[in-house]
Amino acid sequence: MTDAHALDGLRVLEVGNYLAGPYCGTLLADLGAQVTKIEDPHGGDVVRTYGAVIDGTQDSSAFLTLNRNKGSVAVNLKSEEGKAIFRALAVRADVVVENLRPGAMRRLGLDYASLTEENPGLIYLAASGWGQDGPLATNAGLDIMAQARSGVMSVTGFPGGEPVKAGVPLCDIGCAMYGAIAVLAALNHRNRTGEGQFIDVSLYETGVAFAIWEFAKHSATGEIPAPQGSAHQTAAPYQAIRASDGWFTVGAATPKTWLAFCHGVGMTELIDDERFASNDDRMRNRCELIAAIEERTRTQPRTHWLNLFDEVGVPAAPIHDYGQVFSDEHLVVRDFFWESTTRDGTPVRQMGSPMRLSRTPTVRRTPGPGLGDLTGAVLSGLGYTEADIARLDADGVVRAARNPAPIGGDGHD
Repeated sequence: MTDAHALDGLRVLEVGNYLAGPYCGTLLADLGAQVTKIEDPHGGDVVRTYGAVIDGTQDSSAFLTLNRNKGSVAVNLKSEEGKAIFRALAVRADVVVENLRPGAMRRLGLDYASLTEENPGLIYLAASGWGQDGPLATNAGLDIMAQARSGVMSVTGFPGGEPVKAGVPLCDIGCAMYGAIAVLAALNHRNRTGEGQFIDVSLYETGVAFAIWEFAKHSATGEIPAPQGSAHQTAAPYQAIRASDGWFTVGAATPKTWLAFCHGVGMTELIDDERFASNDDRMRNRCELIAAIEERTRTQPRTHWLNLFDEVGVPAAPIHDYGQVFSDEHLVVRDFFWESTTRDGTPVRQMGSPMRLSRTPTVRRTPGPGLGDLTGAVLSGLGYTEADIARLDADGVVRAARNPAPIGGDGHD
């Protein structure tokens, strides 16, 4: 496989914790960027201590997955010498990604305005809970708060039920994705003009941006969308359906698939029923429709219906738990998961990237880095001597890993 990657040569500095900023950095690293994670020498990214730990590793499995393909430089940005190190790195960088609370980097003298005095082509992305300005800007903002205020939680779950957030951190991950897209757009602009720019992305606006159907409906009718369980906002039948041994999902959302569905389940009488004549009719009478359908589908197991719908061309799928997902034959055949190895030699299974590029495939190199694994090499590249690095380490300005050599992945590089 080719050694070329789409973002080869792009230098990214990442400052932050948790998810939105670091995952934005990971997306860029997956595409080939050289992402250097700037961490506090005293513990680093808090995710290092969050969740399960694979035997033989020091950091959490979540950290090793979330921060794949990066290096770590551990430097105290609150110290003057640490700030000088960061500025020296920023002069050479193409992109800075940070997700500290708005104003934190400015107070350190490391904000966009300060850094662009020496590097006017710098692209600087700030990810936050609520955005860099506005009345909420300085508030703490986590994924659940963004899901709550953005309306995502108001349409999640079942009518009359308790508040439910999405099971995965939608706003965090979506914000990281919007951030990566914005960085790529800014790079395209810089390639044409030489100009860098500041990028502001937030968890809150990410959550609001997900409300495509809800916004359209409210704009047209004034109706406030409400939770509907697994049902679609504008199409029926399009939801989880009961079989004799559990649940499966089906989506007969077009006239063609609706007819195929009725013929497939042997309920052609539904076609001429005026309650279900059009999609709008089916939405208005969805409860009656699903009750009628489940009276039939509960007579056979899920595999029966999934095989049948596959034959007649109606979209349908089983509802898998993650144990099934992480061993799914389709993903295994498509080589989605891959094996990496920590610097201590421990194998770590990795999540693949959904981005499949034919000429510049995504990177598969290393799991999340050890704290400060590149500190010594990076400082040497800036002109610091071994004695300088040892002094800075002893003073708590930096942390240089004792076993810094990274080990590669499974050959996809």
